[in-house]
Amino acid sequence: MLNDELSPAEDNTSDDEKLEKYSGNVDWSYLKPHYESDSMIYVDPALDLKTAGLAFANDDQAQVKAWLKSGDLVQPCELHAKHWLARNAHFNAMIVRPFVLAQPISE
Repeated sequence: MLNDELSPAEDNTSDDEKLEKYSGNVDWSYLKPHYESDSMIYVDPALDLKTAGLAFANDDQAQVKAWLKSGDLVQPCELHAKHWLARNAHFNAMIVRPFVLAQPISE
């Protein structure tokens, strides 16, 4: 489960340490509120979740835009949400405020 006690913005550790601290295995019920507030970003399994997290943490807009354009990062839609709910999907997730990055765990 993700550590929600402190927000990453209030944490004085390095970006790398924050990403480790605010990462974890979660199910769809944890991600659903983030999806509903448009703060969830789906990370394709071909992309390393930590690499994506560092790009967000370092405000690497060019890289993030490239991944969005290629489909490696996706803002999920209702069809995704229904699919994940029906499958009781689990994800590796990472908080990089204001986003939650989520990558499916293979079954």
